[in-house]
Amino acid sequence: MTHEFKRIVADAVEAQKMGLKTVIATVVALDGSSYRKPGVRMLIREDGQMTGAVSGGCVEKEVLRQAQEVFKNGKAKAMCYDGRYRLGCEGSLYILLEQFNPSEQFISTFNDSLQQRTSFSISSYFLKEEGVLPQGGSIISFEDSIKFPFSAYFADTNDLTCFEEEMKPCFKLVIVGAEHDAVQLCTYASITGWEVTIIASLNDPKTIEHFPGAVKLLHLLPEEIDSVNIDGQTAVVLMSHNYATDFQYLMRLKNASTMYIGILGPTKRRNKLLDELITHCSDIDHDWLDRIHGPAGLNIGSVTPQEIAISIISEILTVMRNEEPMLLRDKTGGIHSTASI
Repeated sequence: MTHEFKRIVADAVEAQKMGLKTVIATVVALDGSSYRKPGVRMLIREDGQMTGAVSGGCVEKEVLRQAQEVFKNGKAKAMCYDGRYRLGCEGSLYILLEQFNPSEQFISTFNDSLQQRTSFSISSYFLKEEGVLPQGGSIISFEDSIKFPFSAYFADTNDLTCFEEEMKPCFKLVIVGAEHDAVQLCTYASITGWEVTIIASLNDPKTIEHFPGAVKLLHLLPEEIDSVNIDGQTAVVLMSHNYATDFQYLMRLKNASTMYIGILGPTKRRNKLLDELITHCSDIDHDWLDRIHGPAGLNIGSVTPQEIAISIISEILTVMRNEEPMLLRDKTGGIHSTASI
């Protein structure tokens, strides 16, 4: 996922400043089931510090051990971790280990991509067997055919298997409101890895320090919401606790491409908002109306602001992954979504 790779890049840059080499581990194939799926990555520093994980915690020590060879010779290698007798998940992970040497040009291009919210892709070339790879490794591709290999040892890849992953912009949550429940939603969403923007009223004295994990706090009028980059990787939750304010923002969002709009409050309040919206905008797009969820959240018995935040985040995830909420014990087949955000 993009937010995990973003953290890996940031920590690799810090390691470079400290004069430390880094190795990146990528799960490139899976036989059977596993806690994490192909595409998950972790970073290993030569001092043993790790960022991220490729499993629930069972595989990481073996990855750290095998990464030492990559630190020594610089060459990529493939490893297989057979979990049939060691893990609760009865699967075998194939992991590509390679040095990660992000150049200044790569870092600049990567940060620009994050800022402009453009997609990029990572292609990893490997053999589905243990051992050093004289060829192979990973290469990242941005718009305009700009490419950067993870390592200077990256070589011709014609005869290798390729695992390719599209990396979408980081998922973004825009919270309209700055009360205590907005703080809780911000906190839980940022832990989930989402980029959170808070929109407060012009006279609200709060600063970004009041919202743990938020990347922006904006004091805006409803008509200024257009200045916020809202795209198909964005959810908006209206929780100002003011009917007129929520209605004005809802009006301004009617042409936005957001995948989800949550409205806090009871069904009666939602119906009133939608009735008034349709009265003012008779030609409103019905597909857009389907993106509105109110009362926001799943019915999980939430009472406290923290529980309500979990409920709202859970609903957004079901929309994002196109899943129907249900008890996992009642689900047939695999328990994980195949979607990647």
